[in-house]
Amino acid sequence: MAFYAAVVTQARQPGFYADLRVPDTLDGRFELIALHVFLVMRRLKGQGATADQRARRLYEVMIDEFDTSLREMGAGDTGIGRRVKTMLRGMHGRIIAYDKALADPDPRHLEVALDNNLYGTVRAVDPAHLAAMAGYARATAAALEALPVERIVDGELRFVPVPAGAMTGVSGC
Repeated sequence: MAFYAAVVTQARQPGFYADLRVPDTLDGRFELIALHVFLVMRRLKGQGATADQRARRLYEVMIDEFDTSLREMGAGDTGIGRRVKTMLRGMHGRIIAYDKALADPDPRHLEVALDNNLYGTVRAVDPAHLAAMAGYARATAAALEALPVERIVDGELRFVPVPAGAMTGVSGC
């Protein structure tokens, strides 16, 4: 599905890993896809049956891709269902946390949600990276909100550029 591919393409932008120090690992890539899928689904939520269907299809394709990726990595058939269920439970928790944090005008709440999830495997996260990532998420949510829902349903997505230069000279983040 080209719609999901556009989400993955954005989530794989090198700046997330190089500049914002999202871990370039299986977990980090999952987290960025989860964040972007959430942002698109959030925009489609409550916008009618066609938008709901598009959001549901996006989520289903994501699940199918998780399943396919696990199989390609050599996970046994008996363990795949359990792993996908774990990923989906995690996705559900992220949806709740991110939605609540984006609704809160205090930027620290979104930074905490990103710290717990996106940077969950990082021991010490640079506050500049968290602030830049939170700013990116808010700006992307606003860009998607500004895009007419009919255009999104037709497959158009609008993501903002990955913030560059968020590096503060702290290594090991």
